[in-house]
Amino acid sequence: MNSRKKIRVAVIGVGYLGRLHALKYPMIDEATLVGVTDRDFKRAEEIARETGSRAYADYREFFGRVDAVSIVTPTESHCRIGLDFLSRGVDVMMEKPIAAHSREAVELIKAAEKSKAVLQVGHLERFNAAVAEVNSGRIKDPVYIETQRLAPFPNRGTDVDVILDLMIHDIDIVLDMVKSEIASVEASGMPVISGKLDFANARIKFKNGCTANLTASRVSRDKVRRLNIFQPGSLLAVDYATQQLCVSRIVPDAHGGFSTLVEEAPELEKKDAILEELKAFVRSSSERSAAVVSGQDGKLALEVAEMIQARTADGLKSFKLS
Repeated sequence: MNSRKKIRVAVIGVGYLGRLHALKYPMIDEATLVGVTDRDFKRAEEIARETGSRAYADYREFFGRVDAVSIVTPTESHCRIGLDFLSRGVDVMMEKPIAAHSREAVELIKAAEKSKAVLQVGHLERFNAAVAEVNSGRIKDPVYIETQRLAPFPNRGTDVDVILDLMIHDIDIVLDMVKSEIASVEASGMPVISGKLDFANARIKFKNGCTANLTASRVSRDKVRRLNIFQPGSLLAVDYATQQLCVSRIVPDAHGGFSTLVEEAPELEKKDAILEELKAFVRSSSERSAAVVSGQDGKLALEVAEMIQARTADGLKSFKLS
């Protein structure tokens, strides 16, 4: 960190995840939590007491009082609130997805570029210790990637479908690892409880030959969060929840028989991903450096999510006609 004064931050929206943002900021030496706000002012007051900050009735009261904000509100409000801050040069940590529509993501990116504000998107798994280890040089031309992100139905609001709620985490991770244009997308899914898609599966083929198979469900019995990467000579298996990585290497038989798999499980220090994410945001705000997960990253993930939604909708139409 340089000698710049502490970054004054606020949290807009203190539901389940916003409360965690508000709790983590006081743990960052370079940040000062000015206050929190929420549509439910009593909730804001409760979180303000818990964090030793102040509750504000309206996010506009932070104009001129803060250098940076976390926006952890319903997705449909991301663009409107984000533009209000970015246009004033206030740095924004935007919870995923970056916006309700990719065209809104473009507006946010343009506003950040114009005011030279930092725009970071909350794709949390980038800060998972096992994912960071995979990205430290272990990726070598992946051929096939599969992800599973399964959970019981949440006891909270579901303002978006399971693609934007859960699968978008894995979309971002896959795009970051493969770094290739998409050739085709196939998808299926269905609503179960919420009235929106609660289960979805997508198969993404990239122009470089890699294929990714992504499954997300919020109506599963058990909680599963896994990532498997198949590449020449090895298999990388990530357990997002435990932040563990298992590397299986193919060892040819010296006598021409069957090859064997030799497993390695590197020792990793489990990270508080939200805290690491906010530390990175504060660092970018203080040093005026690029965000670890940029607005462009958020837009690309959202564009692919929209492609999956479109293919899923096509499948549902066909199903209803049959």
